[in-house]
Amino acid sequence: MSSNLIMMIWDSFIETLIMVIISGGIGSAIGVPLGILLFVTDKKSFIPMPAFNAVLSTVINAVRSVPFIILLVAIIPFTRLIVGSSIGTAAAVVPLTLSVAPFISRIVETSLREVDKGLVEAAQSMGATNYQIVAKVLIPEAMPGIVSGLTIAIISLIGASAMAGAIGGGGLGDLGIRYGYQRFMPEVMWTVVIVLIFLVQSIQFSGDRIVRKISHK
Repeated sequence: MSSNLIMMIWDSFIETLIMVIISGGIGSAIGVPLGILLFVTDKKSFIPMPAFNAVLSTVINAVRSVPFIILLVAIIPFTRLIVGSSIGTAAAVVPLTLSVAPFISRIVETSLREVDKGLVEAAQSMGATNYQIVAKVLIPEAMPGIVSGLTIAIISLIGASAMAGAIGGGGLGDLGIRYGYQRFMPEVMWTVVIVLIFLVQSIQFSGDRIVRKISHK
């Protein structure tokens, strides 16, 4: 494999990292608060708002139900409005973010549901505010589950970023399609696969270590 191809693989790897880090960060910034809202506004929670919860849940489910490849194409006008282009690494961040944010919100909601209700009731009996219950009780107790879920979400972003590469999103997926498939260079395709496996394994290993470190069990 030539030095030029090696450099292209490295550049594509960096592009994939940029896509995953930025979309994962923005998606988490959107998804975590939405997940908290889904939980606390449930009719059986401590800030019941059934109507608001139903609307929010419906919107999140609607976005989650759209396959990523269709979402990628459907929001091209919105992507152009945000970043000025529908191709490239920056453009891929927009659909990746919209795809992962609802997923993260459901992960957070599920993790919060697993927190012992007795802890919430104890905090309420001691006069804790709703904000204190969320910040001091729910999130710390649910953190292992949230981190574990975020690890899964980030790994799913890697797969989605490779899919985005198929229509000009850049990154390892784009390189694998253009060189490994279209130019019949299997060594490039297998190198891309190996790099993606390494990346996924590294993220999973790091996530598992963090979960074990913060777990109360």
